[in-house]
Amino acid sequence: MANVWTHGVWTVKAGREEEFVAAWRELVPIGAALGSADATLLRDRDRTNVFRSFGPWPDLATIERFRAEIRPRVGAMNDMLESFETFTLDEVYPGG
Repeated sequence: MANVWTHGVWTVKAGREEEFVAAWRELVPIGAALGSADATLLRDRDRTNVFRSFGPWPDLATIERFRAEIRPRVGAMNDMLESFETFTLDEVYPGG
């Protein structure tokens, strides 16, 4: 069975990038405890305040549990963010 993936685009206020990275890293153990072993955070080379996160999940129910668990933490990050978009994606290749 193919994984379900999440993908986030985080636009951080200038000067708050390192603070954001530290806060994002605090989310990783929560996801790992629920079954997402490979959370990744990338930083745009041209727009250094834009980050992309992604990772596989075993199913939608696990994603929903994760999002419910981290909602207060992400809410606390709002003051350092210009915007945040989240996506849920079905794996097509390889795997699906």
